[in-house]
Amino acid sequence: MNHVSTDFNLKKANRFLKNGRLEEASSLYSKILQNFPQNKFAKDGLIKIHDSVINKHKVRLFSLYENKKFDQLIQEARVLSIKNYYSIYLWNILGYTFFSQDKLEEAIVCFQRVLDINPIHTEAYDNIGQIYCRCGAFDKAIENYEQALRTNPNYSNSYNNLGVALNHLGYFDKAIENFRKAVKINPHFGYAYNNMGISLGYIMQYEEAIKSYKKALEIQPNNEEILHNIGKILSKITVNNQNEEITNLLCLILDRNNIIRPSDISKLSLKLIKFESGYNKLVKKYNSGDLNNSFHEVIKNLSDISLLSKLMKVLPLPDLELEKMLTFVRRSFLLLSTKDTFPSESLKFLSDLALQCFTNEYIYPQEFEESKKLKEVELLVKEMFISNKQPSVQLILCLASYNALQKYNWSHLILNNPLIEDVLKRQAIEPLQEFQLKQNMPILEDINNKISLKVKEQYEKNPYPRWINLSLNINAVPISKLIFEYDLKVFNQIIYDVKNPEILIAGCGTGQQVIERASHIKNSSIFAIDLSLSSLAYAKRKTNDLNIKNVKYAQSDILNLGNLKKQFDIIECVGVLHHMDNPMAGWKVLIDRLKPGGLMKIGLYSEKARKNIVKLRKKIKSLGIETTDKEMKSFRQEIINSSYPEIQDLKILQDFYSLSMFRDLLFHVQEHRFTISKIQNCLYQLGLNFCGFENKDLIDNFKLVQNSKEDIYDLNNWEIYEEKNPSSFIGMYQFWCQKP
Repeated sequence: MNHVSTDFNLKKANRFLKNGRLEEASSLYSKILQNFPQNKFAKDGLIKIHDSVINKHKVRLFSLYENKKFDQLIQEARVLSIKNYYSIYLWNILGYTFFSQDKLEEAIVCFQRVLDINPIHTEAYDNIGQIYCRCGAFDKAIENYEQALRTNPNYSNSYNNLGVALNHLGYFDKAIENFRKAVKINPHFGYAYNNMGISLGYIMQYEEAIKSYKKALEIQPNNEEILHNIGKILSKITVNNQNEEITNLLCLILDRNNIIRPSDISKLSLKLIKFESGYNKLVKKYNSGDLNNSFHEVIKNLSDISLLSKLMKVLPLPDLELEKMLTFVRRSFLLLSTKDTFPSESLKFLSDLALQCFTNEYIYPQEFEESKKLKEVELLVKEMFISNKQPSVQLILCLASYNALQKYNWSHLILNNPLIEDVLKRQAIEPLQEFQLKQNMPILEDINNKISLKVKEQYEKNPYPRWINLSLNINAVPISKLIFEYDLKVFNQIIYDVKNPEILIAGCGTGQQVIERASHIKNSSIFAIDLSLSSLAYAKRKTNDLNIKNVKYAQSDILNLGNLKKQFDIIECVGVLHHMDNPMAGWKVLIDRLKPGGLMKIGLYSEKARKNIVKLRKKIKSLGIETTDKEMKSFRQEIINSSYPEIQDLKILQDFYSLSMFRDLLFHVQEHRFTISKIQNCLYQLGLNFCGFENKDLIDNFKLVQNSKEDIYDLNNWEIYEEKNPSSFIGMYQFWCQKP
């Protein structure tokens, strides 16, 4: 076909198109493109024809996409594409469908076909960039975003996505520049403000990060990811005076359950509480011994501190000054409970106090006068129920601040009331649910090891830890993103190919770690075991409450997992091996359950960091102190009243402020400790490769003295660092390793 005949056919095809004779027009346009593939006019004609055909199918195709009927959509779209190759909409929706299924190569093919049809299609370049970003190919992602911006310099999405890719490569300043360009073009671009906050956080410009997050929150007030990011920033900052803006943000985060672990923001929250004028007045009166004459003023001042009320409901308050204040309040409430009638404001605070005491497992000291009065109130309430009378709310709440309501055989007779609703749920209804869940918990095998049986007994009595809220991930990520987030060094690349990871949590306790990981890893299925049925029941209840579907629980000893005919892509065992009779024996069992190339997270106690704890454990043993609630509380008071320097560090640990955690800290029936050299030797014997520690703040501090990136993967360097900073691993060594 020559140019003359081409022009003739083009004019003829255009007439057919104008007159609605689409098949004839399509035939002529296709004939022209066979000989001249770049003929713009013929291509534009086919685009119009194919788009007009696909217009009739758009509603159905979009409905299939929205309802995630992806296989059906792909089948129908492929049939349509045979005769409608030049429909950009068709290739776009196919690309988005493959992208939603993580079929990234197929998605790229679809978006590339869009570019074949229209080489300056901005969104196609941007979509290809997002695919490369998900794959971790950030350089290729950047190339496509930049190409998108060459086709349309005002496309705010590509500036935002380019910033995200630059963030991943550590070019935070350049990332911020692009986020600023995005919001300049589109001032209502909440995601760009959120991403800018992330970049600013990386370079420790926390004040600017909070401003950016606040702007994002103004645009998207219900976006929990933004609140989660604000929480992470707030966990890193400090304040030197009252700050209403930050106080309001903390209250907002605590109002939304499971945005961040409350313990992560408790230090800042407590500091702000102490800047409150009402609180300062109370401290002065307490120190002068003048509180007894102004009890109702105490309640009024404490009730006015909204942040305190919210914090009391969700974690044991890690502050001795507040503990003394609340111990006084509880005592005063009890002694006045049969004499005064408390106003609703006081009862609301007493409800918060009852929740706090239940969460810290009634760790506050109790005087003889209180014990006597408590028995009097218990008898009074019992007699009222026997007489078919309903006790007052204040009597129920007073008892609930000393003992869990589940302890009393009349708890099921309590009529619900808004003032005791939360207390009744937490102290009576939920424990009953856990009791029922225990009865149906799968048991893999009987536990026979003597040490395992002792550890089991401890956690049956004191499930560890008792928690209320945690940090759920809004968007689950593939394993590749987890590796990036923790900056792990991977030796066997096969782990990147795992699309549906199977995860074992060995020693899951009350489920915090399990649930957070279940929300973190995309398409994961988790099998979690523990020795304690009480801990497992707590975990199962919380899992059900949060509607987490990808977790199964069972009772088992790690030593019995050798009979489990299954291997896992990831195994996590944190705070468990050091409580076993022989940690290496348990570790070897776990290695056999890990697939080749699989990742393993381990948490072990540090010999250096726990030096003072070891001294106290020896003292406990020499004094013959038993693990009864009474004796543990009594010894804790000795520590509080002690002025020995080596003991002071204990008082700042969260574990000091609830009974189960305090028992785990100082009274555990079995404890081994490790050094970095010993860990290095264990990894060598087990044939594992060290991939890196998990604590990001610790790693950032380490990098201040070690310049090379590879230094963070050298345990010899970490041993030197710990020698100079012996409290670095006061929690645990938490690290990842990989099976070859």
